[in-house]
Amino acid sequence: MNYLGHLYFSGNDLQLMYANLFGDFVKGSDLSNYPPVLRKGIQLHRKIDSYIDHHPKVNELMHELYPFLPKVTGIAIDLIFDHLLASNWSKFHPLPYRQFLDQFYELEISQRDGYTEEFHIFTLQLKRNDWMIHYASREGLQKMCTGVGSKLSFPNALHIAPELFDAHRERMEGTFQLFMQDAIPHFENLRLEPNGL
Repeated sequence: MNYLGHLYFSGNDLQLMYANLFGDFVKGSDLSNYPPVLRKGIQLHRKIDSYIDHHPKVNELMHELYPFLPKVTGIAIDLIFDHLLASNWSKFHPLPYRQFLDQFYELEISQRDGYTEEFHIFTLQLKRNDWMIHYASREGLQKMCTGVGSKLSFPNALHIAPELFDAHRERMEGTFQLFMQDAIPHFENLRLEPNGL
C-alpha cells in the first residue's frame, strides 16, 4: 500500500506512523544506527510491503493486471488500495478522515529524531500540499497515478490504472476487502507481540 495504508497499519501511533513512512527512505538490512522507534517503523514498513506482495488474492489481481501495467502492477495496486481505503474510511477507522490526517500532521519531527533531511523535506511537502485528502476521489486517484508514473525512471502506463479501476471496480474492491479482512488482524497481532517488530 502507499502512504495512507502505511499510516493506517501503524495503529494510531503517531511516532510509528512517521517511522513507518521513513521506511521508504532507508536501504539495507543494518538498522543498528537508528533509534528504536525508527527501527520498528522501518521493519513495519517492510512487513506491510511483503504482506501485500505475497497475499494470494492480491497476487491473482496482479497477474490479471500485468498485461496492461507491466513493471508497475504492484505500484498501481498500492495506489488503488490507498484510494479504496480513503473512500471507505469510515468502515475502517473511528475518526473522520480529515481529523485522522490533521492528528498525523500535528506531530513535528526533525533530524534530531534520527530522520534524514530528505525525509524531513518530504513530510513538510506532504503536510503543505495535503496530498492524502484527495486520495478518496477518482480525480485524486488519477493525479496519484499520473504523478508517480511521471517520476519513474522508465516508460510506464501507470496513468491508465484509473481506467482499469473503472472497468474492473467490483473485482478490485472485492480483492481489497479480502486483503483488509486478513491484514487488519495480522498487523494488530504483530504490533502486540513483544518480538513482532
